[in-house]
Amino acid sequence: MTGPASHSLRRRLLWFVLLAILLVAVLQAVTAYRGALQQADALFDDHLQQMARSMRNGVPLGSPLVEGDGADGFDLFVQIWGPDGTQLFRSTHSALPQRAVLGFSDVEANGNHYRVYTLQTALQTVQIAQDLSARTARARALALTAVLPFALLTPLLMLAVWWVITRSLAPLERTRREVARRAASDFSPLADGGLPDEVRPLVDELNLLFGRVRSAFDAQKNFVADAAHELRSPLTALKLQAQALRRADTDPAAREAGIARLNQGIDRAIRLVEQLLLLAREEAGRGQAQAASQRLDLQEVVKLAIADVLPQAWHKHIDLGLAENHAIEPMPVHGQAEALRMLLRNLLDNAVKYTPASGQVDVSLQAQQGQPVLTIEDSGPGIAAEDRARVFDRFFRASVAPAESGSGLGLSIVKVIAERHGATLTLGPSIRLGGLKIDVRFPAELAS
Repeated sequence: MTGPASHSLRRRLLWFVLLAILLVAVLQAVTAYRGALQQADALFDDHLQQMARSMRNGVPLGSPLVEGDGADGFDLFVQIWGPDGTQLFRSTHSALPQRAVLGFSDVEANGNHYRVYTLQTALQTVQIAQDLSARTARARALALTAVLPFALLTPLLMLAVWWVITRSLAPLERTRREVARRAASDFSPLADGGLPDEVRPLVDELNLLFGRVRSAFDAQKNFVADAAHELRSPLTALKLQAQALRRADTDPAAREAGIARLNQGIDRAIRLVEQLLLLAREEAGRGQAQAASQRLDLQEVVKLAIADVLPQAWHKHIDLGLAENHAIEPMPVHGQAEALRMLLRNLLDNAVKYTPASGQVDVSLQAQQGQPVLTIEDSGPGIAAEDRARVFDRFFRASVAPAESGSGLGLSIVKVIAERHGATLTLGPSIRLGGLKIDVRFPAELAS
């Protein structure tokens, strides 16, 4: 199966432009040639007429016409008749017939063609003729002289057009070579210097595409590195627990405890893999246009996220719900509902995890200066001021993290999703509950 036929823009442009120049040059040359022939013919007729008028009173003695030598290198043949039809003069070697037609006429005599002009006066009739073959040869020579500039200038014009087109398309060829030479892992922007305005938007879009591919490629590399780093310890622990479980065959209680620890280790490994995949997916989409975004009510997303975390809160007897200052009116934003739900679920999951049993976690949503602001407060230990700048880094665990804390990816995922939606995160102490307070402020331009 053959692919679609390819064509060169430069070759096609040169072909059409040079062909157009050639056709126009040929048309102009033909027009100039025909015009020159007509002008030469009119000039020669005028010459015959002037010669005939100069002989109205007879042929001067010693005139070169008497010898048959024509002016301008042509042989002119003259016959003159008197009023009674008597021939008064006849050029040497003249083969003209003994009759005359007044005005211009074409005459054939002895196999030759002549252009004849006859003038009649009261005293005589003058007939002057010119050989058409010699006349036509001279006319063609004059016409070719008129066409000669076209024959000389057309190749020069075609050469100039070829040079201009080649120079104009040189930036495209340079860009093609730049793309052809770069390595598969090189996603640096293409240079747009010297590119025409018609091509620069294409190069700009290619650079944007390279940026998106680079983000996806970096996310893939980060995922592989993170997975290799973080899965080593859980898998090693699972292996040790499996070996311990084999040695506990004689002690049922130890065996059950080993199975429980093994299940817990498997659950942590599954949770870690899920978060790594989620982080890789969100980072791959960072910086891309929100093509799948939609208009949604942030309150509905908050309710769904709270419902996801309620079982964990009930297990620890934590009061999880909406704060008293929670806004009642809808909070419309543009974004991806599932991603925002994931952002809120991770924040609430962290709040429940760090809040002691019988504690409190409040969620509120308010409009501040036209911006939807989501606030989550808890009664946990909070985060030390020196750790707040690092809590969004991968695998970072605060100094107050409990022993059963997760992988350290939850807030990294929150940060990536917030950046994709243009939201900003602010951490600080909760004055009301004494723990941590997190504000998620959405941009005003997305709230409409």
